Amino acid sequence: MSSFRPRIAIVGRFAASTSALRFAAVVNARALLESVWAAGGDPVTLLPVEGADWAERLIGYGGVLLPGGGDLDPATYGASGRHESVYDVDAVQDAVDLELARVALATGIPILAICRGLHIVNVARGGSLVQNLPVHHRNHEHDVLFDRAHTRFGVVGPSVRASCYHHQALDRLGEGVTVVARATDGVPEAVLIDAPGWAIGVQWHPEDTAASDPDQAALFAELVRQAELWSRPSRR
Repeated sequence: MSSFRPRIAIVGRFAASTSALRFAAVVNARALLESVWAAGGDPVTLLPVEGADWAERLIGYGGVLLPGGGDLDPATYGASGRHESVYDVDAVQDAVDLELARVALATGIPILAICRGLHIVNVARGGSLVQNLPVHHRNHEHDVLFDRAHTRFGVVGPSVRASCYHHQALDRLGEGVTVVARATDGVPEAVLIDAPGWAIGVQWHPEDTAASDPDQAALFAELVRQAELWSRPSRR
């Protein structure tokens, strides 16, 4: 492994409270950051700032990871109402995530979108979400079956065992978002995203089992590999 660690930008998540801090916080999951580090990247949590110049903020980064989190406001994808199960909606978080996704996709910087991150990309491209699945995929492991393109995700075979925590899913697909894997119940689980650079999304949480499952670790390894390639021109 190279001693160079490409920096991976991960937008922070607002939290009302944490056990280690007295007040509200901006956080990311420890397992997520450790998975990026173990893959050879340097994870950096970025403060969500509405109206920020994301093209400028991403200078010097080799990749973007859009992490999981609470639900998007259904109004962002044109829904006329909000299901009672929708939780942790934050207008600033939504605006920041959507703008970051749009800018990052336009530049071609490598992108891995996880759970909410996948929803963000789909909505940013004009898609919509199922607000509440009839059967939730919370604290749930299941098989995900690829119909093609699994090598783009770094995984070896056409199926993976995935750890999920979500009650929403992709509905209408956004422009350039192509489903390439589903759960056995038909829920979309992995997508390719049409962009100038490497861009993929998964509905599950690979960080949950990356320390013990090579297929999940491979997702982060591929993100870091792509980030190294993206970073090369600035290192010459």
